[in-house]
Amino acid sequence: MVMTFDTRQVPAKSRPAYWEHSAAVSGLPPLRGRHDQDGRFSARLTTGTLGAITIAEASIPAGECWRTPTMGRQFAEDTYQLQVIVGGEVLAEQRGRQTRLRADDAILVDPTQPIRFINTPATSVSIVFPRRSLRLTPDHLITSVGVRIPGDRGAGALLSSLARGLVRTLDDLSPDGSLRVGGALLDVLGVALAARTGEAPPHAALIQTIYAFIDANLPDRRLSPASIAAAHHISVRQLHKLFEGEPLTVTARIRNSRLENCRRDLSSDARRGRTVASIAASWGMPDPANFSRLFRSAYGMPPSGFGKTTGG
Repeated sequence: MVMTFDTRQVPAKSRPAYWEHSAAVSGLPPLRGRHDQDGRFSARLTTGTLGAITIAEASIPAGECWRTPTMGRQFAEDTYQLQVIVGGEVLAEQRGRQTRLRADDAILVDPTQPIRFINTPATSVSIVFPRRSLRLTPDHLITSVGVRIPGDRGAGALLSSLARGLVRTLDDLSPDGSLRVGGALLDVLGVALAARTGEAPPHAALIQTIYAFIDANLPDRRLSPASIAAAHHISVRQLHKLFEGEPLTVTARIRNSRLENCRRDLSSDARRGRTVASIAASWGMPDPANFSRLFRSAYGMPPSGFGKTTGG
């Protein structure tokens, strides 16, 4: 469920306390702030969850906020926070690193450690997630905290795009869809961090970025080798060459992933009377006849009988 908190809903003198309370009940790391607006502090927070991941978009006035060591110890030790800037500029300081962030840039934050932000009027997306979700070495994660992830190229650009669109789509995602989108987002974050330090070779990093992009965009019927190549600033020929050593071609990967999601939905309790055509269309396969043919070829039976056979 998506919740929205707006300080304009309460008297001016109560707004700073209301804002801190709103962030706390949303599952965000604690911060204290100083914003000079002549007593007219105005901020807005929209928040929701993707499984174990907390998502929040905040719009705040110019000012400064910080977290002390005591405040950090109050937060869960097994989490990290990704901060993606939507608009404005932010100066972040953590672990002796000072980083200037502009629109689309991101930064990995340790929510248990002291931090300081100085910002112009800004909007940002915060994503709080379990540390174990990032399949990177502890040393690599430590060196990644407080370092700018550029949002204008490579995996950083894809990460920024995914994060900025999450809040607006939370209510439209099924529980299973939420888990998949959350996983795709963290996969892209892992690729962005690995590519920044060279922990993963460029070829492998790009392949993993493309896989995450495909998984996140399966419902879009326009998803194709051409659109994937354009999103990653490579040619279609380069894209196909990247997949020469993979188990499936890029086209087969899209098709098989869509079919598997349809198969799961057809046999799931979440189907709730949805038609075969509507399920297929929700995964980017709007042509019923073509979908039926592909489904029968993959699973040996028509989709119309699949749920009944499996007890759905």
